[in-house]
Amino acid sequence: MSDEHEDRPSPDSTTQAPVDTSRRRFLGGAAVLGVGATLSACGNTSEAPSTPVPRPLTPQELDKALHDQVKTVVVIYAENRSFNNLFADFPGLEKPLSALSATDFQQRDRDGGVLTTLPPTWGGVLQVGPQTVDGVSYPSEVQFQQNLPNAPFALKGPNAEDLPLSLVTRDLWHVFYQNQMQINGGKNDGFVAWGDSGGLVMGHYAQSRYSLRLWDVAKEFVLCDNFFQGAFGGSFLNHQYLISATAPFYPDAAQSVAKAQIATLQSDDPTDTRLKPLDKSPASAMTGPPQFGPSALTPDGYGVNTLAPPYWPTWIRDPENPDYSKPDLPNVLVPQTHEHIGDKLSKSNVDWAWYAGAWQATLEQFKDSGGIPKIPNFQYHHQPFNYFKQQGPQNRAERDKRLRDGGLGDESTTNKFFADAQAGKLPAVSFYKPQGNLNMHAGYADIASATAISPAP
Repeated sequence: MSDEHEDRPSPDSTTQAPVDTSRRRFLGGAAVLGVGATLSACGNTSEAPSTPVPRPLTPQELDKALHDQVKTVVVIYAENRSFNNLFADFPGLEKPLSALSATDFQQRDRDGGVLTTLPPTWGGVLQVGPQTVDGVSYPSEVQFQQNLPNAPFALKGPNAEDLPLSLVTRDLWHVFYQNQMQINGGKNDGFVAWGDSGGLVMGHYAQSRYSLRLWDVAKEFVLCDNFFQGAFGGSFLNHQYLISATAPFYPDAAQSVAKAQIATLQSDDPTDTRLKPLDKSPASAMTGPPQFGPSALTPDGYGVNTLAPPYWPTWIRDPENPDYSKPDLPNVLVPQTHEHIGDKLSKSNVDWAWYAGAWQATLEQFKDSGGIPKIPNFQYHHQPFNYFKQQGPQNRAERDKRLRDGGLGDESTTNKFFADAQAGKLPAVSFYKPQGNLNMHAGYADIASATAISPAP
């Protein structure tokens, strides 16, 4: 979040206490000021709302305010869009994309030299196609923009039109080690070099302010422009980090069936953030994407890239024990037992649930199929509680209570999360994971469909 202020302090600002931007302080402020003011206005129109107390609240007062005013917390977890991809020049940003200097955004090659131009988008902007939007056909495996300078750019189509939000564009790498190499200690100059999408990673949607519904939501509420993600890499680890603030663990990985999934790093230090490229990996970002070996597990046994759940729904179901994954697969995580946010909520007698779009359809309709259709495109590794023994099939009552079907589609007539929200039946803490084709993930979902969902009947 950004305050509207100049970088140079005003004459009297040096004596003011620094702003507390912690999430807990923000929630407390929202509870006391935002929600409290709203409830006051709704409750008694004959009296003017009282002026908020200007002093900071004590931790005890924050706890009371949150308890009294915030009745339901909802976490909606969408997928894999960088901040600038959608909100590049949102009003009030601390660092608008258009205000950055070349030293802020220029990308470097794999040898450390500054790139003169951006490489092409490897494999084309669309890898599924052709796709048609408003009468315009967008072919797959085609470069829509070429010879771009080493700078951020607005995404355009074959006729130089703004690239529609309703196109399913190609996926971009979002993996643990490569992501750290891309960030490069905060310089952010390795996204082109250590990604698989060439120059596309520097693209953004120029028409967001006019066409993106989330833009209007952000204007009405809060947009956090200095928060990016909880953990390096992709969906699997970030979901795990969301609910437990730690990476999952695979004990004795080096002596297990999963040993081939252990990353080969550039040093013998198991905490090294640099993945070792294969010998055949191109030396320059201008000649092709880098190539690496497996890296789902760190040398010291942490699961950091995609591994399948040990319980159904998962990639390959055990025909002999259908509530579980097929045994002895190298890409399946062992059941986890460490504490997660659900455990903490349960210990405090706070009701909670994870709603997964297409959960029941996957359990019933696709249980014997070799894959999930592109609609609903249920994503197995996006269901973090399905990795935990606490919510495993051996604890059926707990599992059924916490892992709930989010239904299908984007209307409350078929979407059970929306229906419960509309009926006021959501648990006090509710997580919602949209079905795959509605989660905004590049490669199989578009932005327009995912942001058009609404609980209204």
